[in-house]
Amino acid sequence: MNPSLILPMAAHVALTAFLYFLLTAVRAPAVWGVGRRGRDLPSWTAFEPRISANLSNQFEWPLFFHLACLLLMSLHAVDTWALWLAWIFVAGRLLHSGVQILIPNIRLRGLVFTVNFLAAVGLWIRVLVLWPH
Repeated sequence: MNPSLILPMAAHVALTAFLYFLLTAVRAPAVWGVGRRGRDLPSWTAFEPRISANLSNQFEWPLFFHLACLLLMSLHAVDTWALWLAWIFVAGRLLHSGVQILIPNIRLRGLVFTVNFLAAVGLWIRVLVLWPH
C-alpha cells in the first residue's frame, strides 16, 4: 500500500481535531459560568454556531475524500494527479473552514466548497479509471 496519501488525510484529521479544540474553547465560558453576570462574555462566542456547523461539515463530503484515498492506496495507484488533488482538497477544506467561521458570505463559501468538491470528484474519477476491470 502506497502511504503517500496518508499526509493529506492526516492534515484533514488535524483540521478536524483543531475544530474540536476551538469549539471546546469557545463553549468553555458558558460551561464554566464565565460571563453569567452580563460582563466578561467574550465576543467570540458568537462564532460558536459557525464552528459547530463547520465541524459537522467535516463528517459529510470529506468521507468520500478519505474513501477515495484509501482505495487509491490499496490499488497502488497513487500518482502525481492523486497527490495534487488530495492536497487541493485539504487546502480547500482549510479555506472553507476559515470562510465559514470568519466570513458570513454564503456565495464565497460555496465557491470555496466547489474547489474541494471537485478535488474529491477528481480522486473518484482516478479510482474509477484505475479500478481493475
